[in-house]
Amino acid sequence: MCRSVDVKQAVLAKNDDLAHTLRDDLARRGVTVVNLLSSPGSGKTELLGRVLARAVGRGVPVAALTADLATENDARRLARSGAPVQQVLTDGLCHLEARQVRRRLEGWLPDDTAVLFVENVGNLVCPASYDLGETLRIVLMAVTEGEDKPLKYPTAFGSAHLVVTTKTDLAAPAGFDEAAFRANVHRVNPGVEIVRTCARTGEGVDTVLDRALATRHAAPPHRPPLAPRPHDHGHTHDDPHDDGHRHTHDDPHGHTHDDDHAHTHGPEHTHPRDHDHPHPHDEARPHPGDGDRAHDGGQDHSHPAPAVTPAPAS
Repeated sequence: MCRSVDVKQAVLAKNDDLAHTLRDDLARRGVTVVNLLSSPGSGKTELLGRVLARAVGRGVPVAALTADLATENDARRLARSGAPVQQVLTDGLCHLEARQVRRRLEGWLPDDTAVLFVENVGNLVCPASYDLGETLRIVLMAVTEGEDKPLKYPTAFGSAHLVVTTKTDLAAPAGFDEAAFRANVHRVNPGVEIVRTCARTGEGVDTVLDRALATRHAAPPHRPPLAPRPHDHGHTHDDPHDDGHRHTHDDPHGHTHDDDHAHTHGPEHTHPRDHDHPHPHDEARPHPGDGDRAHDGGQDHSHPAPAVTPAPAS
């Protein structure tokens, strides 16, 4: 048991160090990172597409990194906004880590980027424990997911600088009790701002973008109770997961495939031939119940913005 905890702490401490360095490096370039966390099906991708399109329309240079277990569907959808987008396929890994973000940004992120939105893997357990070098962490929840969701996932909601409800046009049909939801959010994260959004109507889109832009030159106005202390090597992360399982991250088969299959989907479609697959054995696996094996394929798929930017369907 002690060995399991030690390994878990070592993995998270290494990630925190990389995240701290990445945050500082990007800040020097004038880039702020926004980490978006939610369950699958929350409407996160649709809302992000609207935010990116609004930013492009307002002349704000933004970019997006989107992670998923498989398919490039989300990157294609987001690219319709006109913003540069890159897809990361995790091949089963249930969360992004700082090293993956850093690697994907090398040689890709446009120099004038003001805000980089990182759409994490759809999951409210593992991603909550991993700092990606973000300045702003947004946790999103559809009104159809139930008012008690914050109580079920206190680590995710308790670490949020901003909480966003999505699909608010469905609140009445779903019987969503907004007052109860807000009370539950503030039980785990007192004082956090809650923003209502609807990708279909555009409600809250400008607010989300404005909150992101406000963190370019200042810290978020709210400090969540579970926010990591700034580059504190003394933290233990003793129980970063709230699913009731003890996670060891100590399985010898937790391979990381750092081969970076770089795919550029533009006029030329190129595939580098250096398929080198080192397997360092210090990597975190998905946790019990995630249903996928922990192989960080790290496939790198870049989607240049198209010349024509039709609005995505709601």
